[in-house]
Parts: sequence; C-alpha cells; structure tokens
Amino acid sequence: MGRELAAAFPAAREVFAEVDEALSQKLSQLMFEGPEDELVLTANAQPALMAVSLAVLRVLERDAGVNLEDYVAFVAGHSLGEYSALAAARAFDVAVAARLLKQRGSAMQRAVPVGMGAMAALLGLDLQAVREVAAAAAQGEVCDAANDNAPGQVVISGHRTAVERALPQAAARGAQRAIMLAVSAPFHCALMAPAAAEMADALAAIDIAPPVVPLVANVTAMPVSDPATIRRLLVEQVTSLVRWRECVLAMRQGGVTELVEIGAGKVLSGLAKRIDRTLIISALGTPADIDVLAKSL
Repeated sequence: MGRELAAAFPAAREVFAEVDEALSQKLSQLMFEGPEDELVLTANAQPALMAVSLAVLRVLERDAGVNLEDYVAFVAGHSLGEYSALAAARAFDVAVAARLLKQRGSAMQRAVPVGMGAMAALLGLDLQAVREVAAAAAQGEVCDAANDNAPGQVVISGHRTAVERALPQAAARGAQRAIMLAVSAPFHCALMAPAAAEMADALAAIDIAPPVVPLVANVTAMPVSDPATIRRLLVEQVTSLVRWRECVLAMRQGGVTELVEIGAGKVLSGLAKRIDRTLIISALGTPADIDVLAKSL
C-alpha cells in the first residue's frame, strides 16, 4: 500500500516520513511490507489511508503544479476520509491528521468489546426502509443506520445480536442481499459514544483553520468552512450516519460536474457512479493515474 508512490515520487516519500514521525511508528514500512493483519487494524488503517491520499495530493501539488483552490469547489471524505479531506484543504496538517486518526481508530476499537458489535450491508432497500428494519431489530439493543452509501446500499451497525436479527427482516422487506461485514468494531452507531467523547477532547486540543475550499460534511451533507462547526461535526460523526449519498448529490447541486477520488482504491468512485451517472468520475491512486490527470490539466 503506497509503495509504488513512494518509489516514484520524493513528494510522496516526504508525506510517509511525516506520518511516521508524527506517530513515532514505522507505519510506512507496515504499509509497504505488511503483515496485512496488522495493517488492517483500525488504528493503523485509518492513518495509512489518509497518508496515501495526502501523498497523491502532495505529488499533484509539488510535481504537477495543482493548487487545490484553483481546481476544486468542495472537498469531502467518507468517515475517516473527512480528516484526509480537511488536511487536503489545509484545515490542519498531515501530522495532526495522522495523530487524530491514530487516536480515533484506537478509541473506536476500545469503545466496544471485541465480538459484541457488528455491521451489515443491506442491499436493495432505501434509507427509510433500513431505518425501519433497524428499529424493529433493536429490541432494546443498538441497531442504527450507519452509512447511506448509494441508492440501495445502506449499512447498519450496533450490537451483533441486533444486527443479526435485522438480516432476515431486511430480506422480508425485499432486500436483494443482507451481508455481515468483516469489521473490527460497530462504527457510526450509538455504541461509539465513548470514542466520540475521547475525540471531543482530542479535537479541542488542536487548531483548525478555515479550509481553503469548503468541506461537505458527513453529518449534514452540507458545505462547512467554520472551524468551530467542523470540530463539532467531527465529534458527531463518530456516532452518526455517514450521509455519503447526500454528500455527492449536494456537490452535484452545487455545480460540480467532475469528482476525483484521491487515495487507495476506487470504492467511492463506484458509489458516485451509482448516485449520479451524469458525473465525470476518476480515481487517482497510482503514478500512472497521476500522470494522466496532470496531462489533462
């Protein structure tokens, strides 16, 4: 993960070194070489994903002369990606983002004992139907809609027993598929309240500058630039629904015609295509991707 970028670009190596120093950890070595079972632990995966995104952006800025504010109307990120988006828009630097995400991942893992929580993707139902399924399955436990990713793709989160109860109920409501997800904790539900409290303290201790372009926030699906509001929404985001489908639609309604996904993988590009097929969508994660975009600009 990120090794090809590091080999090709000094600017990318610079970002990975900044993250390693900020965390007092050889995260880049873990990213490049594994072991994978250690990399996917959420306390490592969250800053690692951010590092790849910011490495790509640093290369665009340093080697291709791309200034975010000259080309971009909004930034947005899915869950932990919101920290990457804010670092990209210079609300805080890479080192601060790395430390916050390390703490966020650790806090989320500690919030719920291993095995007690779970998440599941319900495919083929809209958000309202999923909320009704989750409410019926809760039976005094937590079962919340966690990610509204795209039309017909909503994720639920909560106590494992409640999430498991939701699966046959979703099928009875007409879900095409109901799939338990391989996750280490039940993210974006009420069970994450201890992690939200810890992140409130962590975020209170840092300076947040107004981003150079507005962030479309997960919690509200609306643009925000005020640092105090950003700080509050980052805390709320830990326990709240990620309104990704609405975030993409908000950018489209704000005049955006093209989305560029920056970082590892193409998951968000795939979701965006399902949300609005009129958007022009590209993903940047490799040296070849960066070269193509740089030439097009």
